[in-house]
Amino acid sequence: MNKLIDNLGREISYLRVSITDRCNYSCIYCKPEEQFEFIPHEEILRYEEIVEIIEEAVNLGVTKVRITGGEPLARKGVVDFIKKLKEIKKLEDISLTTNGFFLSEYAEKLKDAGLNRVNISLDSLQEEKYKRITRGGSLEKALKGIDSALKAGLLPIKINTVLIRGINDDEVEDFVRLTLGRPLNIRFIEFMLSGEELKDNYRDKFISVLEIKESLAEKYSFRPIDINSGNGPAKYYQIKGGQGTIGFITALSQHFCKTCNRIRLTSEGKLRPCLFSNIEIDIKRAIRNTKADDKIIRSKIIRNNIGEAISIKPEGHRLNEKFSNRDSFKMSKIGG
Repeated sequence: MNKLIDNLGREISYLRVSITDRCNYSCIYCKPEEQFEFIPHEEILRYEEIVEIIEEAVNLGVTKVRITGGEPLARKGVVDFIKKLKEIKKLEDISLTTNGFFLSEYAEKLKDAGLNRVNISLDSLQEEKYKRITRGGSLEKALKGIDSALKAGLLPIKINTVLIRGINDDEVEDFVRLTLGRPLNIRFIEFMLSGEELKDNYRDKFISVLEIKESLAEKYSFRPIDINSGNGPAKYYQIKGGQGTIGFITALSQHFCKTCNRIRLTSEGKLRPCLFSNIEIDIKRAIRNTKADDKIIRSKIIRNNIGEAISIKPEGHRLNEKFSNRDSFKMSKIGG
């Protein structure tokens, strides 16, 4: 079996694919409220181009693909797209990250198409606070989406909760209680600076999930549990008697760069070796400058671009440096 190994010996087996920068939400840590320029439609990768790139990535050694946005379910044709991915031999796992708004409509269709599982962003269990964080989102729709995903069997369901001090850190135990009676995997994620609304008071808003873990340990008895397939960033625990798990993703306080196994494909066709670096390979330009029926040359170009992206994958991110001294990025245009 082929394997993709970078210059530091890390095996790259995971490709995150953004299919759109559009989203029906404007979360405060992801997208600025005003003056946001969407990528022109003609610059967004076509589905057939994405499938072609993924096919070559799988032939090289990628086994897992996660579909992201923006909000991926906001793009038309996503169910048929998942069907095409399911046809790719040796692709072992297809997952999708969503805000849950459209999930009650799509869960069964996505499962039937071949989707294995979902991650759902959920940063508050309080209606008004949820609306504030998402700038108008519907908590009711998100919760219905979770119910629909459970019913459809899109398991395991991972709930991504970005903790922001003074905004939602008082809800940690409410989220933990969700794991007691339902098979949900709640993942507390450290707030990562991306150059959006909260950058001016970032240090005041950051809260280490290690701090949260220590606080929970005073009230709950939990044990480590392994639900990762591959080198996932979360460390999981299960509370005694609980059906689900709680996970901690420490992107800053204890970064996991040494075991990072992923690269990204942005919706505008750039291969991005690291989420937090602006170094990219323009694979879209390379394939659009080649005739569609010249399969052998296109295959070679795609493989060469993937190889180049992996060869320049950095040792680690620079998130702990001062904001002015490192790359800024727009999470909604990359697909976190």
